[in-house]
Amino acid sequence: MTTPPKPDVIEAGTGALSRALLIHSSVSGARQWRSLMDALAPDWHSIAVNLYGYGSTPPWPDDRAQTLTDQARLVASAIPDDTRPIAIVGHSFGASVAMKLAALSGPRVSHLVLIEPNPFYLLRQQGRLDAFAEAVALRDVVLRGAHTKDMMPAAAYFADYWTGKGAWEAMPTDRQEKFASALAANVHEWAAVMDETTSAAEWARDLPSATTVITARDTVRTICEIAEILAAHAPNWQFETLDRGGHMAPLTAPDLVNPLIHRALG
Repeated sequence: MTTPPKPDVIEAGTGALSRALLIHSSVSGARQWRSLMDALAPDWHSIAVNLYGYGSTPPWPDDRAQTLTDQARLVASAIPDDTRPIAIVGHSFGASVAMKLAALSGPRVSHLVLIEPNPFYLLRQQGRLDAFAEAVALRDVVLRGAHTKDMMPAAAYFADYWTGKGAWEAMPTDRQEKFASALAANVHEWAAVMDETTSAAEWARDLPSATTVITARDTVRTICEIAEILAAHAPNWQFETLDRGGHMAPLTAPDLVNPLIHRALG
């Protein structure tokens, strides 16, 4: 197994007893956690990790499919080599990576916070085929953009799917260009969330009892149904619903999300 590179990270806070790993969403990066890191700083040592292809972390190679384990091992390499317990917070794709990292890390993980997790393959496993088809359609648009080497149409579709119709048109041109460029890393992430095989029952068994799932009422169908699957299999977890904020709530409604995260971390 190839040793992962050392990831690019942002750190904040000193938290003598408490350490939190923060894992960002697709087409984002470690900086998405700035407001949360400021909120946690008095009590926590936060490490926000840039996944493959973000910040100065090297991109994923084109010669093999990416897995959640690959990303989890990358994040794990940022954990200091000591015995202190860790909490993990992940958003969207980062939440799916957080699930795998927590399963691999075992009892060292004290708390797990999953914001709008996107393990889409669970929709197929659980027979939620209409919702799964929605995810497949999004994936295919992104992969088509990579194949034609024109990511702008894919970026427009992606932005409108996750943040609402008209989101792409509302972006200034320079922001659109940066967004389309950042979407390159997402091309590889689809295999990780579509081809994983861990069942919902196995996640419920292997993840901490102190797991909190946060979703927004105005999020997309795929995420709503994934949350329903997790709730059905892990009734001992905590499930929180935001009144607003959509899928990108950590960025669009940090005033609502950050207090929930802080409370979930204990």
